[in-house]
Amino acid sequence: MSDWLNYHHLLYFWTVAKEGSVSRAAETLHLSQPTLSTQVGKLEKAIGAKLFERKGRGLVLTEIGQVAFRYADEIFGLGQELIEAVRGRATNDGVRLVVGVVDVLPKLIVYRLLRPALDLEDDVTLVVREGKLEELLGELSLHRIDLVLADSPLPPQPNVFAFNHHLGECGVSVFGTQELYDRYRDDFPKSLNEAPMLLPTHNTTLRRALEQWFNENDIRPFVRHEFEDSAILKVFGQAGDGLVVVPTAISDEVERQYSLRAIGELPGILEKFYAISVERRLENPAVVAISNAARKQLFVSGLDEGPN
Repeated sequence: MSDWLNYHHLLYFWTVAKEGSVSRAAETLHLSQPTLSTQVGKLEKAIGAKLFERKGRGLVLTEIGQVAFRYADEIFGLGQELIEAVRGRATNDGVRLVVGVVDVLPKLIVYRLLRPALDLEDDVTLVVREGKLEELLGELSLHRIDLVLADSPLPPQPNVFAFNHHLGECGVSVFGTQELYDRYRDDFPKSLNEAPMLLPTHNTTLRRALEQWFNENDIRPFVRHEFEDSAILKVFGQAGDGLVVVPTAISDEVERQYSLRAIGELPGILEKFYAISVERRLENPAVVAISNAARKQLFVSGLDEGPN
């Protein structure tokens, strides 16, 4: 295989694979079929393997062709993202902000964090991707996303050079239906002993904090169900399946949207929230708006923790 790949040849191959035939690809690319076939043949020669094989009257990808197509698809997908990102930042059409959200974050918190970016004078188009912190940090390192919202800072030895921006912190409160409120309000929080609870899964920062708090206070709740998705957890709470623990900062929204009542706040537990970016100082106007509103309105004020 040659050291340098001809990306025109790769584009021709990718188009043939997408269209499923040389004739349709030739129409898309405004090339003659013989020219297109010749160019794909040059790519096969450079790679040293056949990319297509005939099956009936059509073409199908070989095993090597499938591998090449996956790489080509990612390459040209990234190229399109680059064009959209540059256009979004270099014109007056607004800003495109790609945000990675750790999947365990409460959706109401995410909305409250992102909303200020949409209130800027410039139009902001949000692209929100959800995933595990490690996956999102990988995307951040490749500049596929601009910002990661998380409930924990960067790990001690991250594989990406990035910075924590502490957005703030808040307490957590226990909520339940009116029936559960009446049952467990008296003698709270001792009343939580053996109470049915819907908790986040063990891989979350909040669950670890709750387990520690339960142990320190000699409280053993009945863990009825566990959820990674906080929105699903609240729906089950709304149905009366158990008590739920929610960041106090969104108490009003939880009571209004899920018809739940706040039984009380658990003393000594704080949920912390972070923005993680490759910028030491936040400069993107939309990101700055998110950070400022979080610190001044949603949470108590926090300070940048600096590089990791």
